[in-house]
Amino acid sequence: MVNPSAADHVVLIHGFGASSGHWRHTMPGLADGADVLAVDLLGFGSSDKPTSRLADEPDQLGSVVYSFDLWAELICDLITTGPWSTSRLSEQKPKLHLVGNSIGAVVALNAARLLQHRGKPPHQVILIDCAQRKLDDKRLLEQPLLARRLRPLLKVLVRQRWVIAPLFHLLARPGVIRQVLRQAYPSGHNVDDELIALLYRPSTDPGAVESFRGFINLFADHLAPELLADLCASPSAKQPQVPVRLIWGDQDPWEDPHEAKTWASSIPCIKELQLLKGVGHCPHDEAPELVNPILRRWILNSMETDGDTKQLDQPGI
Repeated sequence: MVNPSAADHVVLIHGFGASSGHWRHTMPGLADGADVLAVDLLGFGSSDKPTSRLADEPDQLGSVVYSFDLWAELICDLITTGPWSTSRLSEQKPKLHLVGNSIGAVVALNAARLLQHRGKPPHQVILIDCAQRKLDDKRLLEQPLLARRLRPLLKVLVRQRWVIAPLFHLLARPGVIRQVLRQAYPSGHNVDDELIALLYRPSTDPGAVESFRGFINLFADHLAPELLADLCASPSAKQPQVPVRLIWGDQDPWEDPHEAKTWASSIPCIKELQLLKGVGHCPHDEAPELVNPILRRWILNSMETDGDTKQLDQPGI
């Protein structure tokens, strides 16, 4: 949604299996005061879905290694060479806000880290139920003993296209998607035909199985606390700390709100945590009436949130 006079630029980054359409209730809530772009990450939504190549596989023409570095680089390219790179907008020096849900939150953090290292940090990063990536190898010791012992077999199996293809087609069905959404949206609000369609349609694209294969083989990639630590490192007058704010559904079945509290209480660049009662993994879509006022306060009234005050464990609205 283009708002040429806006002083704030917002990039919305979706989670796994979703697309730009998952921000259907967020974009109208911000578009009157900000220039808002919702993206389709490579491999999702209407974007291309190239052949997956795992890190130890030989290069193949047109293949990609799906990773948080790849997605973050593409977000940086969008910001630095896309529609906001014109001289008119550059002269305005608008504030850049990165907003991500689930794995999109990890992408937002990584993009913020890259932009900061390039001397072009965003104004802030907003994480909505950020993926904690419990299955990453770096968190293996947190898994039950049986899961640790089965990890080598699991990693061998999910590399195999003859395993991945039938698994994908089993999961990528409207009925299964609706069942998953019943977990992700505990209140049941906004689980409608439009949502089912926007999640199902990209699964019918050529290459959808390949992007699925690439994602489920991310056993050794970035973790949010590591990226947050990098953003917090060595703030200075020339390179100020990038503030991070969290929104979390307190009924999220996949990303533990208690871990979000730990992050917020121990990581200096996290300035605020809003816990929303009764909602799950995608509060921006399940309860936009709660999330949009928070985003508007943090983004459109961002002059009021530039300080160092830290507010944690808010009960919602």
